[in-house]
Amino acid sequence: MTDTPALGHNSQPEEFYRIKRLPPYVFAEVNRLKAEYRAGGMDIIDFGMGNPDEDTPKHIVDKLIETVQKPRTHRYSTSRGIPGLRKAQAGYYMRRFGVELNPETEIVATLGSKEGLANLAMAITAPGDVMLTPNPSYPIHPYGFMIAGGALRHIPALHNGAFDPEAYLREVDKAAHHTVPKPAALVVNFPSNPTAQVCDLDFYTDLVALAKKHGIWLLSDLAYAEIYFDDNPPPSILQVPGAKDVACEFTSMSKTYSMPGWRMGFAVGNTRLIAALTRIKSYLDYGAFTPIQVAAATALNGPQDCVGEIRALYKNRRDVLIDAFARAGWNIPSPPATMFAWAPVPEPFAHLGSMAFSKILLREAEVAVAPGVGFGEYGEGFVRLGLVENEQRIRQAARGVKKMLANADALIAREMQEREEAGA
Repeated sequence: MTDTPALGHNSQPEEFYRIKRLPPYVFAEVNRLKAEYRAGGMDIIDFGMGNPDEDTPKHIVDKLIETVQKPRTHRYSTSRGIPGLRKAQAGYYMRRFGVELNPETEIVATLGSKEGLANLAMAITAPGDVMLTPNPSYPIHPYGFMIAGGALRHIPALHNGAFDPEAYLREVDKAAHHTVPKPAALVVNFPSNPTAQVCDLDFYTDLVALAKKHGIWLLSDLAYAEIYFDDNPPPSILQVPGAKDVACEFTSMSKTYSMPGWRMGFAVGNTRLIAALTRIKSYLDYGAFTPIQVAAATALNGPQDCVGEIRALYKNRRDVLIDAFARAGWNIPSPPATMFAWAPVPEPFAHLGSMAFSKILLREAEVAVAPGVGFGEYGEGFVRLGLVENEQRIRQAARGVKKMLANADALIAREMQEREEAGA
């Protein structure tokens, strides 16, 4: 008889290595309460997630339907993207940025920009490598590298509540000089999620020079390239002469064409980085469903009126939100780009923190937002609002906010009493 060791739960590791490295999901509590309140009959107006609510333009959907009816398109696709799609992305970069890209060596299609960032992190990160990431930031920027086994050093994304290019560059230079081992890469994200800040080409020029000086890769997340509200379209880092020596860039069709569930994005730029991502992906996936890729190429090559219409929709919502919430007593800076507003917690509630304020706002005003602390420690004191509700719902939310702010003293007293009772 062979002795077989018992495999009870006590014999297993308490937590898997990579899962253990991830911090608690800050948004989980707000999401739980949101579901609970909805089940109880509350009409929650949800600004919490950046999930586009408009239909994908008809000509893109029509191309998907046409293509999916061809049985040969149901086979495995190619993980780096069909040739026509990579050529379409090259055409977009030339038209929009004046940047020439080789579809064979400088472009890979990804399952949204998030997957591309995560898999590039797996491709280039050795255990213990230090990566520089903005804080506050979209979670995949730091945690993609953490999952891959890297270490993080945070670069403050804001100074006195706004993006300061010179201060940012000083922080990067300081980190490159004083971090051991030397940082391997820096993530930049403009227009920024969650802060909605933008940068100009001069900043990118200085950043590329700094990266070359220190031997650091630059990974640019340009997912919101087409969601901007003034006369200055956001630039690409690849517009800087010589940027391809050190940089690659990620874009997404999710917001530009209201295609979030289609999961279609790209990585472009430095041939070595693109080759590394392409090789990793060849082991992990067969690429997006071919009809989706064909429809995505149609979006890039076809009429672009829909892009302007989507941009105008977010601009109108932004203007309504800023005006209506100001009338309600909550002054929110007007975002120059993205589908988000980055809002300071109103003064009466500021000392409670962004998480507590988000829960009070949900309970009392039936309005859901994302607490800033969920995007990093430097996000504390702010909340993020997605422009994903229509104008009527935005005004309805503002009425709820107004009533809540009028009752601030009582709500704060209740919160402090609950904390005292919980501590006891």
